[in-house]
Formats: sequence, C-alpha cells, structure tokens
Amino acid sequence: MIHLKVNGTERKFDGDPEMPLLWYLRDELHLYGTKFGCGVGLCGSCTVHVGDRAVRSCVTPMKTIAEETITTIEGLGRSGLHPVQKAWIQLNVPQCGYCQSGQIMQAAALLKSNPRPRDADIDRAMAGNICRCGTYQRIRAAIKTAAEGRV
Repeated sequence: MIHLKVNGTERKFDGDPEMPLLWYLRDELHLYGTKFGCGVGLCGSCTVHVGDRAVRSCVTPMKTIAEETITTIEGLGRSGLHPVQKAWIQLNVPQCGYCQSGQIMQAAALLKSNPRPRDADIDRAMAGNICRCGTYQRIRAAIKTAAEGRV
C-alpha cells in the first residue's frame, strides 16, 4: 500500500507499484489537467509537483512517491489562482493550450526555487517543456510578470 497526499487529500494506492503517476492521477483520481504527451518524459505536458520539485508524471512510478505530497494543476491555486496562472491569463499565453498545465507547473516550481529568475534562468528551467504553438516568448513574459508581482 502506497500512501501519498494529492492536492491536500490523503490517498492510498494498492495497485502496480510500477504504474506511472500520470495514470493514477488521470484514471483513478480523474484529475485530467495533467496531460499525456510523449510518454517518455521529454515534452513536459505531464509535469506535476512532488514536494516542491517539478517532475514528469508519465515516467514517475508510483513506488517512488510513497509518503510524498503531489500537486497537480488542479491543486496549484487552492485558495484562488496562483500568480503564474494569473499571469498566463493576463498575457494570453496559450494558443491550443494542450501543454499549458505542464508549462505552468514547471514555471511555478521555478519561481518557488528562484523568485527572481533572469531570462537565462527561465530558458534553462523551461527548456524541457515543449509548446507546439511556439508561445515561448509569452511564457517567458508571463513568468517575469508573476515574479515581479504584476498580476
């Protein structure tokens, strides 16, 4: 039995310990904000937080997150929108929107670890998150807006 906390709620998992966290979130908890993209941890669409770290849930086996705290896009702004979410809306970042939950989760983890990132810090932290629509400049602008508290 694996015990964990997801978006503030205690959970138990008694399935295959090799099952990726992504499928637990989507198929068992019905949290559909975390997206399946590539399935090999390269695109970032499935990014969630384990503790304060951004991780790729499609390649994170359940056995590795016992007793951890997981935050998905649904739990990011539990008392209202997170500043990154507000900046995303303010600057109209998404086009198709598919990658955006992963982008937002990665950006929120960056700002938690580095509240005043420079462009190079943002580019480095976000490099593993692919946006097929190419909204990278708006993503960077939204991260800076959130970091500067202009939301």
